[in-house]
Amino acid sequence: MTLLHRHRGATDDDTREAAAPEGYDTRLTVPLALGSLLNPINSSMISVALVPIGIAFGAPAAQTVWLVTALYLVTAVAQPVVGRVVDLVGPRRPYLVGTALVGLAGLLGALAPTLGVLVLARALLGLGTCAAYPAAMFLVRRATDRSGEGRSTAAVLTALAVTNQVVMIVGPTLGGLLVGLGGWRAIFLVNVPLAVACLVLGGLRLPRVPGIALRLGDDEPRPSVATRLDVLGVALFAAALTAFMLVLVGATGGWVLAVTVVCGAWFARHELRAAHPFIDLRVLAGNRPLLLTYARALLTAVATYAFMFGYVQWLEQSRGMGEAAAGMLMLPTSVVAVVVASATGRRAPVRAALVVGASCLLLGGATLAVVQPDSSTWVLVVAGVGIGGMQGLAGLANQKALARQADAASVGAASGLLRTFMYIGALISTAAIAALYADGPTTAGLHDLALAMAACAALVLVLTLVDRSLRGRRPLVPRPAPGENRS
Repeated sequence: MTLLHRHRGATDDDTREAAAPEGYDTRLTVPLALGSLLNPINSSMISVALVPIGIAFGAPAAQTVWLVTALYLVTAVAQPVVGRVVDLVGPRRPYLVGTALVGLAGLLGALAPTLGVLVLARALLGLGTCAAYPAAMFLVRRATDRSGEGRSTAAVLTALAVTNQVVMIVGPTLGGLLVGLGGWRAIFLVNVPLAVACLVLGGLRLPRVPGIALRLGDDEPRPSVATRLDVLGVALFAAALTAFMLVLVGATGGWVLAVTVVCGAWFARHELRAAHPFIDLRVLAGNRPLLLTYARALLTAVATYAFMFGYVQWLEQSRGMGEAAAGMLMLPTSVVAVVVASATGRRAPVRAALVVGASCLLLGGATLAVVQPDSSTWVLVVAGVGIGGMQGLAGLANQKALARQADAASVGAASGLLRTFMYIGALISTAAIAALYADGPTTAGLHDLALAMAACAALVLVLTLVDRSLRGRRPLVPRPAPGENRS
């Protein structure tokens, strides 16, 4: 089975779940939402702990930043790999193993004797948090295919989006509280009770749904999971993407770029010839709607992280605001994102949500492109509200589009790849901020960053308007691969 390719021999009887409910089981929402928040909460809490960690280990900022980079690198590489495992064996085991790894990584971080061990703990956290989102998308797509009803699955996607938005808001505050009460090690230790809760709820509620490796037709051979995972393809993908992301974060050695090119070319050649490719490039290239969704996810991530990191630096250093005041000025952005996602997630058509979201981003970017250090606070609030509208609409809309555009047999890997594009977008924004703020977070640098955000909005709008699969209210379905049996 390949990414985005339906298994030809599978039948409804292969699932052996005749007694299971046809629609989405709402009891799954809590463990899936709880599992999916492990990544954003660990991404956001670390921001308030970098300084005390550096003091504790006598490490400069250039070294402690790897606590952030390690999680992003591992998560970006591992998301589609773990998603592929979900497709092969079902969502239950990857979810439970991943959350158990989060608990162990939290313990390791809390007891870490050196900065190197702490970076390792962060990398393991990145790996452990990769399973919950593909597991959720797997079950959402399965419920949609079985019942043909999208309302309940739209509700769970909304719950996941809102949960992640709320966690991004409270993460730094929670991290500060934990550091104040128990020191920086507390932000690692908090993963232990969260992981235990995920293990208990996941063990009780997640169904034993078979993956494609366990429901092959009787007339077909049963290759091992390792064979269908395409270990060489995974290794080449990981090497090429890791080298590429190192280039994005400033690794200037020519050998890094050479590794990116060589491993990328080798990966493409292998995938085009493999019997069970990790990513079937021919089929992926033929699924134009999904490629457009990936592109929109990357562009919205570039704009989101450029605003989160670049704008705050400008507020603190060019406008002269303190950390608390700058945080309060960011609050309307997060509140609008949560409110918009909650209000529109279940009913708003994907195309309309993307068009309005891109328009909101254009408004926010255009406003930031003319602000000055003495601009009225209300002007800054307007910019933040525009960005918040984009975050609340576009992120959820892209998830809903992917839930229907990806093939049912590979929605786990496809959803993992969506997260990979988002993390690449985050690193692109980091590189852009470093380049535009070479002389510090000046107003001129912010204006250039805002224009880049507006350009991302314009591209998202174009990619939405040319995507014919988003038109009307018909279910979004992937274009069949050549020769594929869709019955």
